[in-house]
Amino acid sequence: MSEYIRKDGRKPNELRPIKIEAGVLERADGSAYLEFGGNKILVAVYGPRESYIRRLLKPNTGVIRCRYNMAPFSVDDRKRPGPDRRSSEISKITAEALKPALMLENYPRSMIDIYIEVIEAEGGTRCAGITAASVALVDAGIPMKDIVVGCAAGKVDDEIVLDLSEYEDKEGQADVPIAIMPRTGEITLLQSDGDLTEEEFQTAIELAMEGCLKVSELQKEALMKKYSTEE
Repeated sequence: MSEYIRKDGRKPNELRPIKIEAGVLERADGSAYLEFGGNKILVAVYGPRESYIRRLLKPNTGVIRCRYNMAPFSVDDRKRPGPDRRSSEISKITAEALKPALMLENYPRSMIDIYIEVIEAEGGTRCAGITAASVALVDAGIPMKDIVVGCAAGKVDDEIVLDLSEYEDKEGQADVPIAIMPRTGEITLLQSDGDLTEEEFQTAIELAMEGCLKVSELQKEALMKKYSTEE
């Protein structure tokens, strides 16, 4: 690994500080709170439950819906309240990233709703949201094949680095967010933005997967902590 030191003092393969808590909301079926660097994200899960929107129900499987939202005060320039194109896109890809891990066939004609609220944003919110949402789904008691986890790598100053900060995300040359199911290594989300050679792209994916495995351990610790204290 390169001796390159980033502006925030991290090594190329170093994650920002991470804190994960499960079961933080009483009124939700499942919930989680995550701090990932400067990101602060709260997730609530409701369901499985029969939907009042009949056209969304499927007779042989359940349906997952996700709403990703950035609070107006989550960024330096106050964001206009309500959904926009970016939040709609992230809502869709988050649902698609989580869906392979869920045993939706066990819940025909049912709906699972996931609400992701970004309280503070500092780069990498889609990966952080997926990571927190997966913990909230487990907290809701929904059967899953694995706990999905997200992390990103990218290119900054011609170096491939792990877990881009907001500055690196804006000023860097490329960003590759991924989500995986750690048990099998199956990739459930893969996006790429920027200029990378084939070799750099492969290195970024491998580095992001290493980051995912590190974050996965913190997900498990958060869930074990919650349920060990309830006994």
